[in-house]
This record gives sequence, C-alpha cells and structure tokens, in this order.
Amino acid sequence: MGQGDRVRRAGHLFIIGGAEDREEDKVVLARFVRVAGGADARITVLTAASSYHDEVWSVYDQAFSALGVRHRMPILITSRDEANDEARAQAVYESDAIFMTGGDQKRLLSLIGGTRIDRAMHRALRERGACIAGTSAGASAMSEHMLYDIGREPNPAKDNVQIAAGLGFMRRAVIDQHFSERKRLGRLLAVVAQNPYLLGCGIDENTALVVEPGLGLEVIGEGAVTILDGREMLSNFVDTEDRRERLELTNVKLHLMPAGARYYFDGAAQGGQVRTTDGRTVPAALYDVVAAVASSSDASLGAPLAA
Repeated sequence: MGQGDRVRRAGHLFIIGGAEDREEDKVVLARFVRVAGGADARITVLTAASSYHDEVWSVYDQAFSALGVRHRMPILITSRDEANDEARAQAVYESDAIFMTGGDQKRLLSLIGGTRIDRAMHRALRERGACIAGTSAGASAMSEHMLYDIGREPNPAKDNVQIAAGLGFMRRAVIDQHFSERKRLGRLLAVVAQNPYLLGCGIDENTALVVEPGLGLEVIGEGAVTILDGREMLSNFVDTEDRRERLELTNVKLHLMPAGARYYFDGAAQGGQVRTTDGRTVPAALYDVVAAVASSSDASLGAPLAA
C-alpha cells in the first residue's frame, strides 16, 4: 500500500506519566501501538530528552518488537542542526506515531523546539492523523507551557516551579508526570496558583491520558489522572513576597480520573449536568474541563467537543 493509499486516521495525543511497563503486560504501550495503527504502523522513537540514546532506544526497540511492530526506527538528535535536517524531519512526518522518551524536558526543548522536527510532528498530527506520544519528560514537553521544578518542597510554594515554552500540542494544560509516586500535587497547585487560566494535569506512572482532539479523552493503565482547575480560585499568590510564606488557595476544583475512565459526550452541558456516550451523568464542571483539554490541540482545528 503506497503512502497515498493509507487511510487517514484521527490524530491522538498519548501522554504517559512515566515508568510504563516495557517488559511484562505492556498495557500502556500495547494500547499506544493499537492507536498508532497496529503491527504495520511506522513508529519513530525520538530520544532527544536523554543523553543515553543507544540505551533508551534499545529498551523501546525490544518493547515494540515484542508487541509485533515491524516498522520502528530511532531518530538521533544531539544538536539543533540535526533537528533541522530535512531527511530526519521527513521521516518524522511520514510516521504513523512519534514516541518521545523520558529524560530531561529542558534538554528536549533546547534541541528540537522550533526546528523542522518540531514542525514535522505538528504537521503529522494535523495533516496525517498521526499519534504523538511522550512519556515522563516527553509528556511534560507536549504542552505549550512546560513545567519543570527547581525544588523539592512537597507543599505549594511560590518559587518551587518554573514554566518554560513547550511543544504546544496541548495549549490549556500544564502536564506533570510521576504524579502520585513523587507526591507532586503541591507543585502542580503552585503552577495553578501562578497561572489560573491553565489546567494542571498530573499523570501517574504506568498510566496514560489519551486525547482525541476535539472529541474526548480516556485514561488507561494502572493509576489515575488528576486535573486541577483554578479558574475560579482565590489565592494570596500576588501577596506573598517571602518565598517561605505558605500559599493560600481556595475554590480549586480537583477531578480524579482513574484508569478505565472515558469521557466522550452526547451533547453540551444543560442544567448543570451532561451525559457521556456510555450513559453516565457527570457534572458540567467536568465536561468543561474535558472540553478545554480535548479542544486545545492544533489538531482539533476548532472542532467542538460535541455536536
């Protein structure tokens, strides 16, 4: 089957909280392969977040091979010149799925941000319906506003986090990973306090948030996804000059979405509630959050969450 004969799929964002199982059941990676198109999918592994390219590629090469993927290849990026190489960018664009590994999200952005590789991923999602995936650092880099920490304070603290420019696949949320395992609720609350417009999205290990832009989302794996909504929040953020002073945050909404949760809706919220396509009734506030997340990718092209 030639490239022009391939069926146009709906694009997906596949955001993994890190430490996904790569040796046993591989539930998260197996679902990623299915979303990508199955055994015949062309999967590209981008290891730019790590300085241990060969070791990281070997891990995923073995995992995807065990899952039956026949067309898999690494993209080695150690400089911005390589990230602007046309042949590498074309290989990324022609992939059915691009998988960004863990490491350091600041390293990843410094190497590929704004390059041909970056643009090729966006075009692949938007024009070809590719699946864009990231785990750990690769997950944090997927949002437009990228979180990284400068301290280990478990409670919300004003100077405990920093925000940098990310890759922009998700515009309304800041993504944190290894969320429950590393007790990162405090730092995500600090992000929301600093940027109330943004939704804080914390993803547990061996867990993935799968977003179908403009349509809905679901959670798979063994943990949960926590979403913080501070748009109606009150806080003392602008009044705290001493970094040791505790932040006060009130009216922050928290949504906990466990593995297996699926949020696709029949219509817009009415009377404070809305029904999902599988018949459940959920609060309008949850619908609003899902709509913000699912409609924030450039692949949604402004499509509404529900007709």
